[in-house]
Amino acid sequence: MEEVVASPREWIDRNESAKTMLARVLTARPLLLLPPLHRVPLRVGNVVELVGTSPSAKTHILIQAAVSCVLPKEWNGVHYGGLDRLFCLNFLGSLKKIDQEHMDFDLWNNDTKKSPTYDEELYSLCMRRFLFIRCYDSFQFLATLKTLNYRIRKEQELHGISVHILMIDSIGAFHWIDRASTFMPLGATNRKTPSLQTVSETVVQEIRKLLLLHPMLVIATKATIFGDRYSMETKRNLGKLDTSNSRSMSSTSLQLPYREYMPSVWQTFVTHRVLVGASDDPFIRTNDGDCSLYFSEWLLPPQSFVDKFIVKEAGVFMVP
Repeated sequence: MEEVVASPREWIDRNESAKTMLARVLTARPLLLLPPLHRVPLRVGNVVELVGTSPSAKTHILIQAAVSCVLPKEWNGVHYGGLDRLFCLNFLGSLKKIDQEHMDFDLWNNDTKKSPTYDEELYSLCMRRFLFIRCYDSFQFLATLKTLNYRIRKEQELHGISVHILMIDSIGAFHWIDRASTFMPLGATNRKTPSLQTVSETVVQEIRKLLLLHPMLVIATKATIFGDRYSMETKRNLGKLDTSNSRSMSSTSLQLPYREYMPSVWQTFVTHRVLVGASDDPFIRTNDGDCSLYFSEWLLPPQSFVDKFIVKEAGVFMVP
């Protein structure tokens, strides 16, 4: 029986047959992510888009997935159930801030026989696995993607583990700025002005190259633009979410149109799409107090239910 080659570089170097490549890819186990990304099996090579207005807990979902990625499966006899992998986040823009308070790992020893103690060593280990890159314009974003292969290889050599998830928050951060400007830095009169289509094509091309060298899951957020139909009709429906019912509802009860502004090259690159949003009922009462109520619906592949979830300091939780 032909041996399955573990590295995709063998395929690029033509040392791996198509049969072996398919065996390697198809036997890869799906990623076990936490809600609300748990409904559909996700594998390396998938591109997931989280769409929704602001605020709709998109960044909170990313952070929870990041925590699950960098946490070990087990540490000092305590089961954390993490993926035990490296994680990379490309943050686009300058309005938000991700710091220690946002990366709030649940690293407390909750053994009732012992006093709760915070595991600083585990926290430091997890944060070393977290590669955070902030970009302030499209040129920086493109430059980051072109050099990310080198940075990922250095991190893999340092930690001895692979990168499992690449996150982009958010993919449309510079779209309207680029569209409204000449897209040329001052003084660069001889520089070719790329179009929005060209930028998106380059982004997709660079991510494809990365996925060949470093098979991983890509998750990108995107702020949506809703039309008058959403503001008049759908918001009234969202306010009618009944938290006493089961977590699943028919998707036909909620019509969620939004105006797509990203070029088609990005839209066709996306393999999975999840719509998230905040309910007009701003809070739901829990044992820990009032929490914001959100919903999520799978648009690609389409699913016949809408999930409800809340966001706490410890993470994102489904509403039973």
